[in-house]
This record gives sequence, C-alpha cells and structure tokens, in this order.
Amino acid sequence: MRFLVTGASGFIGRKLCQNLLQLNHHVRAVTSSQVAELRLLASVPMADRLDFVRVSHDAISPSNWVHACDGVDVVIHLGARAHVLKETVEDVCAVYRRANCEVTLALALAALESGVQRFIFISSIGVNGAETFDTPFTSADAAAPHSPYAVSKYEAETGLKKLAKQMGLDTVIIRPPLVYGPGAPGNFGSLMRAVQRGWPLPLGAVHNQRSLVALSNLVDFIITCISHPQAANQTFLVSDGQDLSTTELVRGMALAAGVPARLLPVPVWALQAGGTLLGKGDAVQRLCGNLQVDISKARSLLGWVPPVSVDEGLRRALIAKA
Repeated sequence: MRFLVTGASGFIGRKLCQNLLQLNHHVRAVTSSQVAELRLLASVPMADRLDFVRVSHDAISPSNWVHACDGVDVVIHLGARAHVLKETVEDVCAVYRRANCEVTLALALAALESGVQRFIFISSIGVNGAETFDTPFTSADAAAPHSPYAVSKYEAETGLKKLAKQMGLDTVIIRPPLVYGPGAPGNFGSLMRAVQRGWPLPLGAVHNQRSLVALSNLVDFIITCISHPQAANQTFLVSDGQDLSTTELVRGMALAAGVPARLLPVPVWALQAGGTLLGKGDAVQRLCGNLQVDISKARSLLGWVPPVSVDEGLRRALIAKA
C-alpha cells in the first residue's frame, strides 16, 4: 500500500514511517524543509520506498494537496500546530483553527478527489476535556475541548464527520492522551530528564490516575486502523490500558533508568497553591489531576490489545536513543 504521512519527521511520524516501511509499504512523507527530510532519512530503514513532498504547513486549499495525494491509498494526518508555551500571536484561536482545522479539511477534500481509500486523523484527548472525575472518558461523551488547540481539533473532527456523511469519506479519528517514548517532547521529556539526573521531585504524594500511551502502542493502533473494516467512520480513544498516578510514573521512570526515585511527599494542596502563585496552575493540574480513558471500544470493535506494557514502554523511553 501507499501512504501519505503528514508530520512525518516528528516524534510520532518517525516511528510510524519506520513501522510502515518495515511492513513493506511505500511512504510519501509531507515535509516543509530539507532539514526535516534529512532528519527522517536518518531514522528510517529501507529509504528506497520513501519519498517526499513539500507542502506548506498552512496550505488551506485542496489544490495544494492534490499532488501529494496522487496514487495514495491511505492518508495518515499527524501534522498539527501543537501547544505553544509562550504565544506571540494576537488571535490564538484563529491560528490554531487555520493550522489544525482548515488545513485538515483541505487535505481531506484533496484525498477525496484523489480516490484515497481511508483518512486517519490523529486528534487529541483534549477534545473530551482536561480532567476526569468519576468515570473515564469515552468516545461517546459530549465534547468539552478546553483550549484553542483542543477546540481546533474538535472543529476538524466535526468537518471530517460532515465529509464522511455527505461525500463518503472513509474517516478514522483517534484521540490519544499523552504519548511517551524515546525522545518524547514536552512535559514527559522534562520529567524524564529530571528523573535521570536524580533531582528531588515533590511528587511523592500524588495519588491521581492518568492514562498514557506508549509510542509503540499508538503506532500499532494506527496501523490496526489502516485496513480494519470496523474502523471506518469511527472515533477511538487509545491508551496503554493501565493507568498510573504521577508518583507511580516517576517510580517507573526511575526503575527503567536504573536510578533511585528521589520523591518528596509534598501534599497536593501545597503543589496546587504553589502552582497558582507561580502562574503554573495548568502544569500542576496535569501532574495532579485525573485523566483516564476507556479503550474498551478499541478492544471490542477491533480486537486490539496494547502490545507493549507500561513497564516496557517506560524502559524503551528511558533506554532507547531518541
């Protein structure tokens, strides 16, 4: 099969391209620069079945994407404008909407025109909300996006579902929680480096429950959705199937890295108060709050079981080279 992968040189995209090539598929990677192409080439085997197409990251006309979709069987759309810590634009919502909704729908229309068999869209658990309370999130829950990023992903989902209904686009939507693995960016990467360096962390009394997904598990799930007939026009939540508290996560990281877990039992209320005073309330919420997802739909409808355990996922994240 022939695949078009956007975001191919990113954290998830590199691993996905590796696996697709190992399965003897052909991959057309969307990139925006030669640097991105070289980064991907350095990390994938069998580059003879890999080619590149350059499309601007803000291309919102289907005509910009038709040549990229030509001859492609499946589009896997990973590319997005993700969370930016310090925004410098005035209309943040408009910028996210253009990058994550308008670009997605332009690509989907081009895929329709080119006869693509399936469009797989990597959305975000943020579409469900920022925190769970009594029960885990499911794909049937009412959407409650909590940030401009999550809103833009939800708007893209809504547009794709409309195309599926009105024009017959075969679409699969996947909402992962935090994805971790070797070279993980963002908060996970920062926490991982702190653990490896043996820094004392005030996270020894955080008894929350959070769902994560190992990079290998997410890529395996995406590949499962490529051709499974029951995946058509469905929305799935995906995780490792084992939830962890932040305290347990840090201990697991330390065990995988072969270093002691230096945890200080600071009460959650003190962490929250300190986060509020320092303007880091959202970051503390992510460390201390609950965010659980229910993957029973993926299990029952697709027969999917996460192939990598949490312990193995953390070992790969801490030991493997980025």
